[in-house]
Amino acid sequence: MSPTIAPALTLEDFELDLDELSSAEDFLGYFGVEFDPSVVHVNRLHILQRFHDYLDQAGTLPEEPGQRFARYADLLREAYGDFVTSDARTEKVFRVFRMNEPRQVSIPLTDLVGGA
Repeated sequence: MSPTIAPALTLEDFELDLDELSSAEDFLGYFGVEFDPSVVHVNRLHILQRFHDYLDQAGTLPEEPGQRFARYADLLREAYGDFVTSDARTEKVFRVFRMNEPRQVSIPLTDLVGGA
């Protein structure tokens, strides 16, 4: 996979460009991430949510536009890659996939025996 080259722009231009992107394909194309349309077709919302989650976890992002662009591209590539090798049910990006997971509940023994 070839490295992504950031367009020559300011941070403000970069933010404006991001505001114009609306689909997973738009984001992948803008950041130069090669993708299989069939993977994106099935997982588009999951990929974008995972990308958003990765951005939240990234902490402080570079101030220099080219470096920020490269960091975003890396995170989007990683988010897309998660769904190339896995699926939405396994990745559990959205809360609905985690709702029926087993939960561990602790009940004090004194509550069970009635405080005898």
